[in-house]
Amino acid sequence: MFRKILIANRGEIAVRIIRAARE
Repeated sequence: MFRKILIANRGEIAVRIIRAARE
């Protein structure tokens, strides 16, 4: 459970960084 949450959070952060970099 906890590991899945950490992985999910990392994925969201990565997507946000990529979107911010594109803009």
